[in-house]
Amino acid sequence: MLITRLAMAAMTMGAVFFMVGSAGAQTGPLRTQDLGNGIYAIFGPGGNIGVSVGEDGVILIDDKFDRLSSYLVAAVAGITDKPIRFLINTHWHPDHTGANQALESIGTLIVAHDNVRRRLSSDQVQKIFNRTVPASPKAALPVITFDQQISFHVNGDEARVYHIPNAHTDGDSIIYFVKANVIHMGDLYFAGRYPFLDVDSGGGISGLVAGLDQALSTINDQTQVISGHGGVTTKEELQAYRDVTKAVYDRLREMIAAGHSLEEILEAKITASFDEKWGNGFQGLNDPVSFVRFAYTSLTGKAE
Repeated sequence: MLITRLAMAAMTMGAVFFMVGSAGAQTGPLRTQDLGNGIYAIFGPGGNIGVSVGEDGVILIDDKFDRLSSYLVAAVAGITDKPIRFLINTHWHPDHTGANQALESIGTLIVAHDNVRRRLSSDQVQKIFNRTVPASPKAALPVITFDQQISFHVNGDEARVYHIPNAHTDGDSIIYFVKANVIHMGDLYFAGRYPFLDVDSGGGISGLVAGLDQALSTINDQTQVISGHGGVTTKEELQAYRDVTKAVYDRLREMIAAGHSLEEILEAKITASFDEKWGNGFQGLNDPVSFVRFAYTSLTGKAE
């Protein structure tokens, strides 16, 4: 199986977080954190997973790489003996969808935005990484898709799933558990780092800022925020991430409007005042130069 540089970088991100650690039970390379009110987070290589547990069964948000599927099932079994009824993919990337087929084989219904199924159904060319992700098998595809919003009324809660257009990708969703007051941000949120904009998959900085604004307007100061990569944070931390993203967005638009080239913008180091705190991203994904480069491409359609 051909693994993209994107998947390898995501694997590294998960491994780094795993070494930092998170309170809770451990199943192989995965670690579980209890957030209360029937909601859990599972960390390890790849994207972070959200779990809703209750009398109606289990809802998973994302599922990591295929090679971790047995560990994932075991981690859920360590929480509850209820079946995994639904899986929501926040977007199509392999570190969030790789175990789809394994979960489908045990009766899980896969749900995602229309564009997630479309991308998983065909080879995805990642020009920015010079790689191709092969189409997923039929069993790994979402069987329930939606356009703008869908809700799950299970486990004594309401899980509201909102599509966020053209942010990290063109198929992103965020999921808000109303009663538990927990939101899963998918890869709109890289906690403590700059965003990663997958411009080859329809991602863009303007859509990301709009999506972060929507999330912030949905939650309150007591909301627990599950990042796509990183830890569980607060609204205050998500607000800081949004403010930095918006500041870079505004500086970039001003320089583009003034006729500056990408080379000139990079030389101006428009992220410099933020780099000490936010600039420790992963090389080629969301380090300062990559963030500006992908944001520029998303605004101009030009890679240079």
